[in-house]
Amino acid sequence: MKFGQQLAASVFPEWKYYYLDYDRLKSQLKTATSKGNEGISDQEEQRFVETLERELDKVVSFRQLKFDELQRHILELEHTVDRMLAQSATPPPGVDAERFSQERYAPQAREMDKIAREISELSKYARLNFTGFMKILKKHDKVSGGKLLKPVFSIRLNHRPFFKLDMDPLIIRLSKLFDAIRLGGKRNEELASAGGKQTDFVRKTVKYWVHPDNITDVKCVILKHLPVLVFQNPNVEPDPAITSIYFDNEQFDLYTGRLEKSEGAQAIRLRWYGRPDRTTEIFVERKTHHEDWTGEPSVKSRFSIKEEHVNAYLAGTYDYGKVVSKLRERGAKSGKELDEMLKLSTEVQKTVLEKKLVPMVRTFYNRTAFQLPGDARVRISLDTELAMIREDDQDGVKRRGLNNNWRRTDVGVEHPFDQVAKDDKILFPYAVLEVKLQTLMGAEAPQWIRDLIGSHLVEEVPKFSKFCHGIATLFDDRVSLLPFWLPQMGRDIRRPAPPEDQLPETLRLSSAVKIANQEAAVVKRASLVPQAEEIQVVVEQPSPSHDDDVTDERTPLLGGGGGSKKNPSPIDQFINMFSAPKPREVAPAPKSTSGGGVVVRVEPKVFFANERTFLSWLNFSVTLGGLSLGLLNFGDVTARVAGILFTLISLLVMLYATVIFRARATNIRARGAGPYDEVWGPTAIVGVLVAASIVNFWMKMTSGHFLL
Repeated sequence: MKFGQQLAASVFPEWKYYYLDYDRLKSQLKTATSKGNEGISDQEEQRFVETLERELDKVVSFRQLKFDELQRHILELEHTVDRMLAQSATPPPGVDAERFSQERYAPQAREMDKIAREISELSKYARLNFTGFMKILKKHDKVSGGKLLKPVFSIRLNHRPFFKLDMDPLIIRLSKLFDAIRLGGKRNEELASAGGKQTDFVRKTVKYWVHPDNITDVKCVILKHLPVLVFQNPNVEPDPAITSIYFDNEQFDLYTGRLEKSEGAQAIRLRWYGRPDRTTEIFVERKTHHEDWTGEPSVKSRFSIKEEHVNAYLAGTYDYGKVVSKLRERGAKSGKELDEMLKLSTEVQKTVLEKKLVPMVRTFYNRTAFQLPGDARVRISLDTELAMIREDDQDGVKRRGLNNNWRRTDVGVEHPFDQVAKDDKILFPYAVLEVKLQTLMGAEAPQWIRDLIGSHLVEEVPKFSKFCHGIATLFDDRVSLLPFWLPQMGRDIRRPAPPEDQLPETLRLSSAVKIANQEAAVVKRASLVPQAEEIQVVVEQPSPSHDDDVTDERTPLLGGGGGSKKNPSPIDQFINMFSAPKPREVAPAPKSTSGGGVVVRVEPKVFFANERTFLSWLNFSVTLGGLSLGLLNFGDVTARVAGILFTLISLLVMLYATVIFRARATNIRARGAGPYDEVWGPTAIVGVLVAASIVNFWMKMTSGHFLL
């Protein structure tokens, strides 16, 4: 689809006069270039620039106007809800309290739905118009005859960065309003901790990717069911940045173990929250994977240490037992917790020294968490602006200084990290949404979560790992195993959104909060021993492309993708092997099963299952072909006839396997609902083999040389 058509199809009708007039600018370029063959004249160039400036003024002014309008609208609703909260109201006799609360706040709920819709549309408005400016500048520079406008106008855009609009302040305030209504008018001010008090917790993960065009939509869907959980310390300004340093050795033992999901495989990292210059507490964390057959759950454990002691701890010269003794004297933790901390610190230190682990990869992202305060049974965290950065010095580059500090000092939290060399970073084109569930044994996830992960907003990527992806992409020439989700990186995961009236009610930004109230009631009534389950969802950001009709919103203003090379690396070749013929096209909408409306989700490992099936058929045909050649070369007349028959069958099997492999691969990429089984092909091959064997047997019997 051409961008002009995409723009026309994506316009929010109420704002249609405030979008970039792309067609007018394109027409102006066409008129200017039709007058001569030497590009654009100075007069036409000035006229085009003036039009471009007016369009930029229009877009920037409207964006600011709508943002201010939404702020005032939310402020008015906050005053209204606060006033209603201060007024005690009891339901009339015979009227259910929940229904009474819903009816009482129904007008405010409708206004909040409208605000959520406009927040989502304003985010799309900014991205769409930025793309439009990039497209028209690219067209101009292509036909202008040497007059390059894109570099100069990019500076203008950077000084008026409407495309960097941060909607989170509005989302947080709107989330509190939804929470007030969801709680029946009783606002819960309690904030859950950011996880610093936890030492051990069990995780099961399934993961998804979501395109950045859908990030705001996803947030608006979630906030109607869960409030935004603000991570904060009373003495520190809230900061969503989370940074981790992952350790490994020259043989990449930890990476290999995590990728293969070996029993007992570990991941060791150091993590901190917020800006590094404001952080004094570092969390040492260890993830341990256990197979299901062991009966042991996979566990993440951690303890904190002062930054000034990290280098000595990693070198084995710091005794963490002194910290435990001081905590024991103060009675800060229970004896069991302190014993576990001491054991963990000793084991991690021993592993680092014995396996010669060193800082290898840094991951950075900004996190937005959604959770009922004080209730961890349903929790969602959205990680955006994910980046992986090299920390090692194995190539001779002293990234951590001459004294081998435990982390780089030239990297902060300023995404996209322009100060870092391109080959040292990967600006990951997705963000990660973790959905942690604690449901009753055998119970399903809430309906709105099932609707979300089955929608066009997300893309399933089981077992995705930031650590493994960072190692695989930054050290692609040194690792022998690659993650199975890499083929999905080679194509556009976006799918057309269905019409509003065909979306589940839980995903409609214009729907009321009735479903949210019902889901909250279900969670509130849940009891007994929960079974922990975690789902992770990932949100894609635009990937670089040379196609004129594909959005590339990071270049040049938002930074490059990092790690790009002129010659395809082994990892690029691996991705290209499994990429669709036209990876930049928007993938078609997935098919649904009959009657159920359940979206068909294809895991990346299905590609490998298809390949294994193909190789099995190929192995059979090669074996049969080898035997056939032996009969042809060393047998009598009957053997040679049998050799010819079996050679033809061997070639037939090769052809059949290739056709089926290609057909299945195409169907999998298109997310076809199947069927993927094949009945007639194997049956026909077996029939031909039986017939050839009968012919050989009959010829041998009638040749007069048949021996009983």
